[in-house]
Amino acid sequence: MFRHLLVPTDGSDLSLAAVRQAIALARESAARMTVVHVMERLLLTPQGALFGDAAGFDPELLQRVHQAEQAQAQAVLGEARRLAEAGGVVCDAVLREQGVIHEAILETAASQGCDLIFMASHGRRGLAGLVLGSVTQRVLNHSELPVLVYRQPGSAA
Repeated sequence: MFRHLLVPTDGSDLSLAAVRQAIALARESAARMTVVHVMERLLLTPQGALFGDAAGFDPELLQRVHQAEQAQAQAVLGEARRLAEAGGVVCDAVLREQGVIHEAILETAASQGCDLIFMASHGRRGLAGLVLGSVTQRVLNHSELPVLVYRQPGSAA
């Protein structure tokens, strides 16, 4: 059975539902959990952002936005950790800043010694799924570990 679950969370309702289900699995199998939240990294220069939609914006404004995003990420991780501990599951929390989210998830699983990735599927379909892709799909495609994908009951198949 699995001993250490990695549970990526973005704070969405579906993500929190997956956290709750991962807690139940961890409790039943006497496993521990690590929750991870990945923030997209902004590359800042004295002139503003080097890449992305933020290029050319005031660096001080970008820094304040970044700090607010970090605070929100810490709140998301804190809520997931609180839920796990209330459910009797030992839980660590990791905040990552990286440009490629699925790579950060896979690297975290490896560095934390996890043996299962338990994550939500946001269920993008059609053109949106094709063009935008899916973090979950990319994790499935690149992971050497088992990946359990949680799909909320009642969501479209």
